[in-house]
Amino acid sequence: MDPLKKVPVSEDVVHYRLFLVHPDTQTSEETLPQLLEDLLAELAPLLVKYIWQQQPFNLSYHPEKGGVPAHLAGSTEFGDNVEDEWFIVYLLKHLTRTFSQLAASIHDNDGQFLLIEAAEYLPKWLDPDSSENRVFLYRGELHILPNRTRSGEVGWPRDSVPFLQEALDVLHKHADHCLAHQRIRSAIDRRLQGYPDKIQSSLHHAHCYLPAAIAAVLSQRPALIAPAVSAFYLRDPIDLQACRTFRNFPPDARVLTSVTFTRCLYAQLMQQSFVPDRRSGYTLPPRSHPQYKAHELGMKLAHGFEILCSKNGLAAAAGHEAPVSSHPHWRGFLDSLQRNGYFKGELEGSVRYRELMTSAENFFKQSVTRTHSSSVHGPGEEVLQVLQSAPYSLEELKKQEAHLPPEESDDWLNISSQELERLLEERGGRGFTCGTRVAEEEEREEEAGYSLVAVTQGMKNFINAMSSHEGAEFPRSCLPEPFSFDPDVVTSTMDRLLGGKDEELDSDDFEDEDEEDEDEEVGPREQAGAEALGSLRRYMDEMDQELQTTNIGKSFTRNAKGNDRADAASSSEPAEEDLQPLNVDVNLVTNLLESLASQAGLAGPASNLLQSLGIHLPPNADQS
Repeated sequence: MDPLKKVPVSEDVVHYRLFLVHPDTQTSEETLPQLLEDLLAELAPLLVKYIWQQQPFNLSYHPEKGGVPAHLAGSTEFGDNVEDEWFIVYLLKHLTRTFSQLAASIHDNDGQFLLIEAAEYLPKWLDPDSSENRVFLYRGELHILPNRTRSGEVGWPRDSVPFLQEALDVLHKHADHCLAHQRIRSAIDRRLQGYPDKIQSSLHHAHCYLPAAIAAVLSQRPALIAPAVSAFYLRDPIDLQACRTFRNFPPDARVLTSVTFTRCLYAQLMQQSFVPDRRSGYTLPPRSHPQYKAHELGMKLAHGFEILCSKNGLAAAAGHEAPVSSHPHWRGFLDSLQRNGYFKGELEGSVRYRELMTSAENFFKQSVTRTHSSSVHGPGEEVLQVLQSAPYSLEELKKQEAHLPPEESDDWLNISSQELERLLEERGGRGFTCGTRVAEEEEREEEAGYSLVAVTQGMKNFINAMSSHEGAEFPRSCLPEPFSFDPDVVTSTMDRLLGGKDEELDSDDFEDEDEEDEDEEVGPREQAGAEALGSLRRYMDEMDQELQTTNIGKSFTRNAKGNDRADAASSSEPAEEDLQPLNVDVNLVTNLLESLASQAGLAGPASNLLQSLGIHLPPNADQS
C-alpha cells in the first residue's frame, strides 16, 4: 500500500479487530452480535475490577464494508500506561484461544508493535510495508503469513498486500505454516509474562484524607480514580480557578479511606509538587507529620475531582442515564455471565450478589453502551450521578477508618542504578540474545578477566555481517563463530588488484570469463581498466610521498617481525616501509580504548558500538 494513502493513527491509541476465520456473509451478521455477548462474559471476571488509564477495552459489531468482512472491533486510548495496551494483547490471545473460530489483529500508531517487540528475530523479508494483513493472533498464538517466493508455496508474495478475506482463508487452511517462529512467540510471551496475576500486582493501595463525597464515589466506582488523577496531572490555570472555592467537595468533611490506584496513576500523583490555593481551605500538616502523605494525596485527588465536575458536571442534573436493562444486548450478556459462573453461587439479592451485579453493569456500560451511545457522559457527570443515586453517611465513613486495610509500601518508586541497568538490558534484548547462558558466561568473564580478544573478534564479525542501504546489521549472537582474518591474503589480493612494481596486471582480473571474442569486446574494456588503474597508482604514489614527510606512520603499531624488516629496509629503500605489516588487532583495541577514555564514562560511538555487539569493558581503573 502507498504510505501516502495510509490512514493516520492517533498516538497512544491501540486498535483491535476480531474476525471469523472462515466466515459466511449471512452467518457472520447473525453470529458475531451473539458472539459479542459471550466474549464480554468471558472477559468480565478479568475486567470488572481493572482500572484503565484513559479508556476501557470495548467491542462493537461492524458489518462488511469496503472489502473488509464483518467483524468486532474496538479502540482504547492507553495514555501514559503502556501496560493497558499489552493487557489488551493478553485479552485477545485469551479470546482467540477460547474461541478458536476467531482471529485478531492489533496495531497502534507505531504499526505492528508485536513485531517491534520481537524485531531481533524477524525474517529479513518482513518489514512495515510487507506486514500489512499478515499478522494475526489465532488460537492463542502469533501467526504471520509467510513470504511466497515460488508458485505453489503457502503464503503471499512480499511485494503485494493480501486482502483480509484472502489472508483469513490462508490462515484457516494453513495455520501450521503460518505459525510464527518460536523465538518470535517467546519474545511476545516474555512481554506478557505474569498475566492475569499481574493485574493485581500492578495495583497500589494507599491511605488518603478525602472529602466524604469522594470517598463514597470511589467506594461505588473505583475506576473513576483514573480520570481524577489525569485531570489533576494535566491541569492548567483555568482548571485551577474552580479549585478556589470547592463548591462540590469542600475540605471541611474529610475522612481517612483506602484508595486503589494503578502504579502508573500513583506515580503520576506522587511526583507532582503542588501547593493549594489559600482560598481553597486545604492545608497540609508539617512534612514530619506521620499522616502527611495521606493528607497530600487526598488534597491532590480532591483537586482532580473538583476539576472533573467543574468541566462537564453541570449537565448531569438535566437528564438521567438510561438503565442498562434497556439495552438489547444486556439480557444475553447477563445469561452468559450466569452460564460462566460469574456470580459464584451467590443468592440473588444478597450483598455480594448486588456488588457483583453493580460491577457487571459498570463494565457493560464501559464496554458496550459507551460505544453505541450518542450522548456519552463525561466522568464529571458520572461522579455527580453516583452521588445522586447512592447517598452516604459521614458517620459510617468515620467508623470505617478504624478498619482500613494497611497501605502498601511504595518502595517500588525508588530504583537502584543496578536494577535500572538490568531492566534496560532486558528491554534492549541483550539478556536474551545469547540464550539462558548469558549470566553464567558473564560470571566466568568476570572471574577470568576481560579478554581484549573478544573486542577484536566482535569488530571483525560486525564488519563481516551483511548490511544494506537500510543500515548495518549486528551479529545475532554475542559469541559467534570465530572469523578468520589473514593479513597476508589481504595484502596479496590488494597487490594483485593494484599491480606490483615487477609484475604485469593479470588479465583474468578484468576479463569476463564468459566472453568468446576477447580481441573485439574485451580489448577496449581492458585498456580502459588499465588506464584507470594507472591513474589510481599515480594517485597512491603521490599520497605516499606526501605522508612520508609526516609522523602518521609512527601512530601505528607494527608486528615485531615487521619492525626488524623496517629497520633493515630503512638503510636501502624508504619506499619499502609501506610493505611492513601492521598489528591490526593491537591498533584496533588501542583506538577503541582511547575513544572510550575520551568519553569519560558518558555515552559515545565506541561504547554504543561495543554494547550493541554484546561486549562490555570494565570501567577505567587508572584515573591518571
